[in-house]
Amino acid sequence: MKQVAQLPLMVQLPDDETFESYKGSDNAKVISLLKSFIKQENISPHGFYIFGGPSVGKSHLLHACSSFAAQQGKSSVCLSCAELISLSVEVLEGLEKIDFICLDDVHLIAGNKQWQQAIFDLYNRVLEQNNFIVITGNESVQKLTISLPDLVSRLAWGLIEQVRSLDDSEKASTLQYRAAQRGLILSDEAAKFLVNRLSRDMGSLIKTLDTLDKASIQEQRKITIPFIKDVLDIHSSQ
Repeated sequence: MKQVAQLPLMVQLPDDETFESYKGSDNAKVISLLKSFIKQENISPHGFYIFGGPSVGKSHLLHACSSFAAQQGKSSVCLSCAELISLSVEVLEGLEKIDFICLDDVHLIAGNKQWQQAIFDLYNRVLEQNNFIVITGNESVQKLTISLPDLVSRLAWGLIEQVRSLDDSEKASTLQYRAAQRGLILSDEAAKFLVNRLSRDMGSLIKTLDTLDKASIQEQRKITIPFIKDVLDIHSSQ
């Protein structure tokens, strides 16, 4: 695999955010296309834009792309616009030499003309180097409030797919998979309880699993519904 200089803005990839751990059956096509895109299987565009609402798993899929690229012996970097916009655009210099660039939440630069120009320039340099870029946003290209027409045109030029929200059973299945990756046993009943009684936001559910994991280790107890109620202070009247 190509060696890439460590950048201060590189995201530390979660070990459990892979294509295998993404359980949304409605998004099987998206995952298949992303894998083909990374393996460069009969796909000509060098850009891929995926969009969807909050907590549908866009960041998860980007992390999965980066991990999958590494498995293919390719260099990659995963970046978040939430962090980039507080930095100088110079941090993007030279990134076009990386095989796959994963850029999260492009909608966050909608009000920043300097960063819109910088992302557009990076996109062009990636094309010149014959490399690839995957970008996520919260809306379709047509509905993004990006004011730079050239960047909008670039986003619309490549592959485009929408990421659908997981249903409750898929969220429960995802929690069980992520728990198993940590060596935890989360029963069907406990998983359903978490989805039904807490926020259905997948990001919040994973954070709750983190909390339960730590509490389970500290107290040497299994993650049962009574244990969940004790740790999260969920009362029967709720």
